[in-house]
Amino acid sequence: MDDDEAIRRSLDGDLAAYESLVARYSALAHRTAAMLGAGDEAEDVVQEAFVKAFRHLPSFRRDAPFRPWLLRIVANETHNLTRSRGRRSELAVRLGGTAEVTAPDDPEGAAVATDRRTRLLAAVRELPERERQAVVCRYFLQLTEAETAQVLDCPVGTVKSSTHRGLARLRREVGDELG
Repeated sequence: MDDDEAIRRSLDGDLAAYESLVARYSALAHRTAAMLGAGDEAEDVVQEAFVKAFRHLPSFRRDAPFRPWLLRIVANETHNLTRSRGRRSELAVRLGGTAEVTAPDDPEGAAVATDRRTRLLAAVRELPERERQAVVCRYFLQLTEAETAQVLDCPVGTVKSSTHRGLARLRREVGDELG
């Protein structure tokens, strides 16, 4: 069942249809919350985001894609969490699918990849919030510029400039390893 069908059926009271949306987007929502600063509380943020999405499903614009709409709710919930903490949150990152592949018998290559990844993530954590959010959405979550703009509730031009500034800072910080 595609998103449109699941949304239509959910609006008609079919909870199994909404469960299919939750199953489809849980991992992405969790990664988004974690990457945007929820850390160990990412699961709570995601749960609250899915509850809010369900409550507001009747106001969802049916001609718009569901994924960026949901991720915007996740981003807002994460922002609310980090703001309520009263301090800048540590970025807890689980890199599931983004680790470099090295041969199992190449401990030196694995160590270099781990060191490179650690340095990059530390540099991402230190970016100003808007730049960090743009870089995370574009490169870690692989959202388009338009989807990132929708998730962050800002114009596409702001996404472009924030991404450009963030990548420039990362290049200065981490060096030429970014490409």
